[in-house]
Amino acid sequence: MFQIQSEIEGKRAYFGLVRDIFKSYGCSFCSNFEYDQGKFDALLWRENGESIYLRIPIYVLDGELDHSNAFIEFGTPFIIKHVVNIGLDYDENSFVTGTTTGLNQFQTPLDQDDYIYDKSRWAKAGEEAIEQVMSSITGLLSS
Repeated sequence: MFQIQSEIEGKRAYFGLVRDIFKSYGCSFCSNFEYDQGKFDALLWRENGESIYLRIPIYVLDGELDHSNAFIEFGTPFIIKHVVNIGLDYDENSFVTGTTTGLNQFQTPLDQDDYIYDKSRWAKAGEEAIEQVMSSITGLLSS
């Protein structure tokens, strides 16, 4: 993982307005969020179980993140690499997750923050993705 500098850091906006624009550019709002913070992810590359993402954290200044009218501030974007197991999971929990829960369809990632080679390439890709989104949300942002 490494941070990248961007104009979006410190900018503020209403969550509902920017969420839809981020989505139109292929960015997803991570469903694993707290009511006072969350993140947008953009997939930059994926191959054989390895994925590189641009991640832009957001922090709630007013309201709660499950409401469109939450007022947010963008944090410092960063690039992260995930490596997942694309084969079968043969550990002791691979078939049954509990006495009544049944099958476990999710495997633990092999590495949630793997080393990223060619950082300048991914920094540039992340910066370009942010610039694209910024071109559409500039009028919605405040400092």
